[in-house]
Amino acid sequence: MWQQQLKEIQQGNSKTLARCISLVENEVAGYENLLEQLPFSHTPVIGITGPPGAGKSTLVDALTALLVADGKRVGVLCVDPSSPFNLGALLGDRIRMSEWYNNPNVFIRSLATRGSLGGLHPKIIEITDLLKAAAFDYIIVETVGVGQSEIEIAGLADVTVVVVVPEAGDEVQTMKAGLMEIADVFVVNKADRPDADLFVKNLRLMLAPAFHNHTMPVPVIKTTASQKKGIEELLTLISHTKHLPLNSKRNWLLAEKAFRLIEQKRMKDVSKEELKNNIAAEGDAFNLYQFIKKYF
Repeated sequence: MWQQQLKEIQQGNSKTLARCISLVENEVAGYENLLEQLPFSHTPVIGITGPPGAGKSTLVDALTALLVADGKRVGVLCVDPSSPFNLGALLGDRIRMSEWYNNPNVFIRSLATRGSLGGLHPKIIEITDLLKAAAFDYIIVETVGVGQSEIEIAGLADVTVVVVVPEAGDEVQTMKAGLMEIADVFVVNKADRPDADLFVKNLRLMLAPAFHNHTMPVPVIKTTASQKKGIEELLTLISHTKHLPLNSKRNWLLAEKAFRLIEQKRMKDVSKEELKNNIAAEGDAFNLYQFIKKYF
């Protein structure tokens, strides 16, 4: 069964791919067998992250248009906020990128965070690997942009693009430590706004101390995604970055993925509701550290 499913995915069958993503999302019995059969793939994964309102979805739309015009096939994973009622995706990105849904060279899937505080879907690693088995030239993953996801995306993407806007000075300063670590490219979007040039200058100055030991500083480019300006330059930077020798970075990325998958498996049988009930049952005699020790 799974061999046939994988064969159809590799042949570019979008319906089979969508169905298998749902099987992985819902942990249908035996889905691990499909994942274990996935071949190694060099398909580059582009992570697009940054604070809300930076124009990430518009940027993804513009990148997709440029890639499709160049004859490329693109898989897009849009991680949307979850509905508080059913944990489903709110589907904002599906609405904004609706023009691609009938294009045979583009596959778009909205995923809910499902309560994940990091802003990424809990099965994002497995789903991305499924897409890498399909016949895509590029895979783009857009995060919700809720703080920790800016760091988590670095464990998933081969190239991480951090998107900010000219008014984001305070936000960038707040997130600076994490952003400096994971960004391969900084994009100042909505660069037609006032003070964009000053913001770019200050951002480059801010980046300089963080990368004084590096031979190449992190590039900062301006885009106006709504007008498709600066997108070609961004794609050139992404293409250059993905061809750089990965070596230790690749090993770190794989170690990060392995750690998260092992963590999920080991925590699978731990229920917060059960923890709460057990704690309540112990009453005033509760000792946190003795309680935790029972689970090891």
